[in-house]
Amino acid sequence: MPEKKKIPAAKSEDRRMNKPQVPKSSRHAEPSANGPSSATAATVPQARNAQQQLAAFESAMKLFHARELQQARALFQRAAEGPERDVAQRARLHIAMCDRRLQQETVNLRSSEDYYNYGIALINQRKLAEAREHLVRALELAPGADHIHYALAAAQALAGDVAGAHDNLKRAIELEPRNRIMARQDADFAAVAGQPAFEALIYPEKKSW
Repeated sequence: MPEKKKIPAAKSEDRRMNKPQVPKSSRHAEPSANGPSSATAATVPQARNAQQQLAAFESAMKLFHARELQQARALFQRAAEGPERDVAQRARLHIAMCDRRLQQETVNLRSSEDYYNYGIALINQRKLAEAREHLVRALELAPGADHIHYALAAAQALAGDVAGAHDNLKRAIELEPRNRIMARQDADFAAVAGQPAFEALIYPEKKSW
């Protein structure tokens, strides 16, 4: 009687080893019967936001290289608010670069009125040193302009230059007496209003001076 051949144990063990094993972590990633898991659902919008962030950054870079700095800055700001930290950091660095370049852009000033108007804008921003420089340049082009003398006096008063403010306001009043009335109500002269010389200039009718 022929002997029955035994199946080597190694073959059965090989079959068990070749069978795909489901990683333990995959059980958590499988969607439930009611739909995708909350972790998967949260990942989808985050990935979408990251793609939008990167797209905004890439568009901003194109505008940046084209020197369209205002538009580029707006897109960099959008990218800086996205979820990817590296992209957000690079966007913030480029925002700072845009700001510096926008401030350094040369203003096309030609006439005395150009310098005057720009000087007034700088006073409003309380950039007093720059304002005075531009108003002095305006006076060089139009030395008889009372309104420029008046604006320079205001900038000097705000900066604490009492003597310069007095001299320019005096000249502005000589050229146009109505500047005296304006100066009485102008808050820019508040810091020096108590000075005797200014009181005498603005209120000459006061005999006590």
